[in-house]
Amino acid sequence: HNYLKQSYLLTSRCLTGMISDSTLDDTTKSKCDFYTRQFIDAMSPSNFAMTNPEVLKETLESKGQNLVQGLENLMQDMEKGRISMTDESAFELGKDLAATPGSVIFQNELMQLIQFKPLAEKVNERPVLIVPPCINKYYILDLSEHNSYVRYCLEQGNNVFIISWRNPDEALGDKTWDDYLDQGTIRAVDAVRNITGAKKINAVAWCIGGTLLATTMAVLAAKGKKPFATATFFTTLLDFSDPGELGVFIDESQVNQHEYKLAEGGVMPGKQLATTFAMLRANDLIWNYVVNNYLKGKTPPPFDILYWNGDSTNMTAAMYTWYLREMYLENKLAEPGALELCGVPVDLGEIDCPVYYLSTIDDHIAPWKTTFISTELLKCPMKFVLGASGHVAGVINPAAKNKRNFWVNGETGQGADHWLETAESLPGSWWPHWDQWLKSHGGKEIPAPEQVGNSDYAEIEPAPGAYVLTRAS
Repeated sequence: HNYLKQSYLLTSRCLTGMISDSTLDDTTKSKCDFYTRQFIDAMSPSNFAMTNPEVLKETLESKGQNLVQGLENLMQDMEKGRISMTDESAFELGKDLAATPGSVIFQNELMQLIQFKPLAEKVNERPVLIVPPCINKYYILDLSEHNSYVRYCLEQGNNVFIISWRNPDEALGDKTWDDYLDQGTIRAVDAVRNITGAKKINAVAWCIGGTLLATTMAVLAAKGKKPFATATFFTTLLDFSDPGELGVFIDESQVNQHEYKLAEGGVMPGKQLATTFAMLRANDLIWNYVVNNYLKGKTPPPFDILYWNGDSTNMTAAMYTWYLREMYLENKLAEPGALELCGVPVDLGEIDCPVYYLSTIDDHIAPWKTTFISTELLKCPMKFVLGASGHVAGVINPAAKNKRNFWVNGETGQGADHWLETAESLPGSWWPHWDQWLKSHGGKEIPAPEQVGNSDYAEIEPAPGAYVLTRAS
């Protein structure tokens, strides 16, 4: 086995070295390197029963029962259309996950708006509206009780609302970015202000939800409306000039193909989007489970984040193709006035409220050095913070666990590398740091509301609501 291992490693180095030393242009070289690494990962001796010593040992000890069970696991996953990454029977939405008490107080065809019951006697007069990514379920921010960001916000004395995006079907395929602003974020802002009576609110958004929030703020600013006291962005791209390895999937030819396939509407299946993201970390998110589930015949252990990761969401055809071309391919959001949304030109420079901008150092979806460009795009007072770990684990880092670290107070204006060199590393979670920042920007304490909603926004159903329960087909 050691001979196979060394042969594999030598061959891998040879293949990657050939690409590195080639005279290909940078774009082509990146694609060749990416797909070569996909091939190298797939051909690892550990991925085959006869060349994996752990699988051979398991097979001998169980008299082949691991392979029998592995075949059953494979057949079950083929029916689901995806690889199981966790024991899905261990979780139930509304009980084990997304269990923070609250109510749906508004809904339309694109989203439900949830208001959570306060967990403190007094709350900030400025409510918190959370805008999760529309390509994922909201409960990544409300996992189990010990690692729920929503619960943490409530415990710190906030009146918290969150958007639960609908998992769109083909009937909603013509819904555009404009629709997600008009019927989604803008509608939610109006509802939150109506219910609470607040003139200004604190907004929090993650990933593409952050891009939605930023465009919402710019659109409202262009119309003379500024209802935001602060804005917080998690791992959000506003400049798409360097999307990292995701760029392998985005060029004129591939975007044209998507536009052609989705020209008549419909949706971009969430499972395809999930597969794309999994390919960015193939060993961790694909081959690890191939070996565990199919060769060793084991069931992966319960893991709330991976349960959420497997609960994929579709994206409407109109929004998906527009997002690829206008944001990723042509990077129009970074250019003032290049985009027109909701009938007005978009200029991120019009955002003037204080901003807390969190990125993560190992993010493979929103590379932190690209998100750092936002410090130049936004002209408002900004606190840029860099968390440890990746796109999800770096955000969901509960204060009580006191894990990892984060960087703050680097020097801006001289690029991302200089910022990190001059930044201060602090131990533990960034959550308390954010809470202190939020409190430093004002808003007096008022008695917590005794009930959710009001006469205009009555309770429709208990949280987590019906939309989050709909799984992508």
